[in-house]
Amino acid sequence: MDNKKVCWLAWHIILAGQARRFWEIMNRFGDPVKAWYAPDNEFGTASGLLAGYRNETLERRRNTNLNQVAAFLDSSNKETSLLFYTDADYPEQLKNIFDPPPVLYLRGNRSSLRDVPVALVGSRRATPYGLSVAENLARDLAAASVGVVSGMARGIDTAAHRGAIKGGGRTVAVLGCGVDVVYPRENARLVDEIAITGAVISEFPPGSQPEPWHFPVRNRVISGLSRIVVVVEATEKSGALITANVALEQGRDVMAVPGQITAPYSRGPNNLIKQGAAVVLGAGDIMAELGMGVLFAPHANDNSGHLKMNEDEVLLSRLIEYEPVSVEMLVQKTGLPAGQVLTALMFLEMKGLIKQMPGRLYTKT
Repeated sequence: MDNKKVCWLAWHIILAGQARRFWEIMNRFGDPVKAWYAPDNEFGTASGLLAGYRNETLERRRNTNLNQVAAFLDSSNKETSLLFYTDADYPEQLKNIFDPPPVLYLRGNRSSLRDVPVALVGSRRATPYGLSVAENLARDLAAASVGVVSGMARGIDTAAHRGAIKGGGRTVAVLGCGVDVVYPRENARLVDEIAITGAVISEFPPGSQPEPWHFPVRNRVISGLSRIVVVVEATEKSGALITANVALEQGRDVMAVPGQITAPYSRGPNNLIKQGAAVVLGAGDIMAELGMGVLFAPHANDNSGHLKMNEDEVLLSRLIEYEPVSVEMLVQKTGLPAGQVLTALMFLEMKGLIKQMPGRLYTKT
């Protein structure tokens, strides 16, 4: 068993939901093993490290058995897997936020995390209008092969996940509890459906209950995975607005669905629009913001009516047939860097020329 990975997981477990403290320790010691076996007084010499939480953290370290952590790591399976920050398939978009989760617990298809450009969020106590809008937006985005991420809460989140499934696409649910804890309980079947084609993830270890402080922490992962955060319905003090604010701090775009000016659940998105957020009147507005409108516009075609493709896309389109082929094989055959191949695949998928299958396999449409 990789001792470095065991210590990494051990630190993550005792600091679950406290990624900033985890990264402070890694920046201080440079290695999870060195940090784990460092004398207590070395933590005190680090300026500002862990502040008033130092003693509590060290006590947790003393009470954590690495053999048990190693056994837990060894027992992870296909149903609940672990995705480390250092793994090659950890989502690049999430790596770029200030405090990415050191470890993600996952049910479903880990390749689904690679590209989920749109987050749909909103109130738990949504109106029929908001629920309908969220579901329809997610359905239309999914039908256009645009991945959707949300938080599995009641209301807008649940409607977004259901819509994406109805659209035949991928959706990712980010939980404020363990991936083995169903919350809200009525979403048990939905969780299973999401895990079939998408993913259910959490940075909280299995068994973690949905504590109130978990959800603001969870929100930064929702926005971190996405490129655009769309607020459908929210009161002026809604958690969805926290997600929108975090998204802006992370450099993501924020869009909002307008509503009646007298409706409490429209005040949040209406205020965002007033402050400069782009208006969403349909899935086409979101896709245009992603650049997909340009891809499918008439001027994106050549004289023969075919979609324009750059050299990488042409090369890959010739290699991808109806027999599924892996990203690794395409990298090997083209000699191109993996990141370059993944970018070209994303645009070919947007143009409807290929489709992604489970297991990071691609086939011609």
